[in-house]
Amino acid sequence: MEDLPAPLLLEILGRLSDSADVARCRVASRALNSVAREIRSVHLYCSHLRYAKSRSPLTRSSITPFKQVFCRLISELHVVERVFIGVEKPLLLVAFDDVEDEDDDLFLSDVSFAKEWLPKVCRDLKSISISDFWVQSCWRRTDVLSLISSYCCELHELEVKNAWLSVDGLTPMPNLTVLTLQFIRLDDENLEKVNDSFPLLKDLNLIGVGGLKDPKVHLMHLRTCHWSVSNAPTSISIIAPSLVDLTLKCVKPNLLFIEAPLLSSLNLSVDSTCNLKVKEFSHLKGLHLESSGLRNLLLAFPFSRTVENLTAVSTKWESPVAVSKSILELLLHVCPNVSCLTLTSRVWSEFETYTGLEDLESRVQMKGLNEITAYLTVNDIGVTLSTIFSLLDSCSGLSNMAIFIHRDVVSNVTSNLISACMAHCTRVRWKWGMWKEGTRDTWISDGI
Repeated sequence: MEDLPAPLLLEILGRLSDSADVARCRVASRALNSVAREIRSVHLYCSHLRYAKSRSPLTRSSITPFKQVFCRLISELHVVERVFIGVEKPLLLVAFDDVEDEDDDLFLSDVSFAKEWLPKVCRDLKSISISDFWVQSCWRRTDVLSLISSYCCELHELEVKNAWLSVDGLTPMPNLTVLTLQFIRLDDENLEKVNDSFPLLKDLNLIGVGGLKDPKVHLMHLRTCHWSVSNAPTSISIIAPSLVDLTLKCVKPNLLFIEAPLLSSLNLSVDSTCNLKVKEFSHLKGLHLESSGLRNLLLAFPFSRTVENLTAVSTKWESPVAVSKSILELLLHVCPNVSCLTLTSRVWSEFETYTGLEDLESRVQMKGLNEITAYLTVNDIGVTLSTIFSLLDSCSGLSNMAIFIHRDVVSNVTSNLISACMAHCTRVRWKWGMWKEGTRDTWISDGI
């Protein structure tokens, strides 16, 4: 190790994902210690073990405060481009009842703490990630966003988790292209400051952001957006002329408005029905729809001739009694040129109990379908087989069918279902798997 060239040693240290490991290497090797100051990133996370020792009367005096460790570490580096500081996941499970004092050593978005290290390294910073300790941060409002915006002119990526953020004093950051706010209480109920302060954002992630009333994302350069709304705002608006990839999960807004003409991939999850208003998606290729009111969502969705890959998820049983069209027919009416279709268990169950399967082929065109994936519970093997056969007979171009059978279905029923399907249609390449709520899908056989 001591004979290796300095650039190689620096490359080795730079690949370590934890600055604590870097510190151990520095102690173990004189050569590594000599180049350590040239590392340009800091990754420091407080473990659950360290936290427990810092609170125990037996070990508390021997544990250096976490913030002090970080400030010492960052002060030893010549240039800092990336900072990742936070708590490990097990600490996120610590209950409020377990914390009796007002300690703030893991309140990492604290402005006073940020002022200790940020001004020293801000000139070269490209990326900042702060993952707070929610027990200490949730009741402390912080102005760390305004501090970062005033110091870090060249910042490209910013991530803040588990904090209560103010937008007071937030100034524009024209170089920021990636913003992630996760499990955040945000004092920007309509996202006006977010839109104004980060005008060139290309990647926006708002995961579990609360405190929103009528949020609007209006960003001209946004390309990807992952938005999971934790409360139930009155309305949600997305106006993004450059957006190509959108994942949106919301509760029950009165109004959901989307204007994204270049959208190519849409993953939309709505807990309940809402007033959906969208401009035409002329470039949409992949569509994932999930709702407790899937039928009403489909009735409100615009005609999308370009969709090729379609997934339908119903989170609540919808009775097909007294309806003129099954959910499958609605899906294929909205997306008539779909080639790859995935039907989850409740959608398939509704399809099985629909009374109009006999005339399916005459009512809906399915010639373009060449691949179907279905998740089955098999309450009645006869009904399930009849439904599969009707679907196969209506899809002349179908060449691949993947069927996942629930793990609780007895083995002889699964075997009989597989045998009957393969005997009925030999032109199809069959794939068989098993599924169950809360577990990963597994394959029984692939490509028979």
